[in-house]
Amino acid sequence: MSPSRLPQVSPPALPPLVATYVKATNSFDLDELLATFADDALVNDQLRDYWGKSAIREWAARDIIGERLTIQVVEAREHYGHCILTANIDGNYDKRGLPDPLVLTFYLSAHGDQIVQLIILRNQSDF
Repeated sequence: MSPSRLPQVSPPALPPLVATYVKATNSFDLDELLATFADDALVNDQLRDYWGKSAIREWAARDIIGERLTIQVVEAREHYGHCILTANIDGNYDKRGLPDPLVLTFYLSAHGDQIVQLIILRNQSDF
């Protein structure tokens, strides 16, 4: 589903760091995206770990910026200091066999003003 076809929802209020991460992703700004992460951060996406800025840079360049990924946040909640986003995802990735829209959950942990851990999952529906 292209971004223009996604249902329009009012974005929930996001913590500033998380808002910067989403903005950098949606504007395909690799440098701004990387600036949101701590040097020794962990990203787990598609069940693979990316430790540290160098690995995160490669992941983001390939899977976020390279695939022109966009995030439309539909729900955000704080849970014991962590931020959990549920979002509709779009981009130029291979969509065969995926639901439309693709809904992913982002589990973000921050320390100070940087993300130290990001886990991205496609959770099963409760239905």
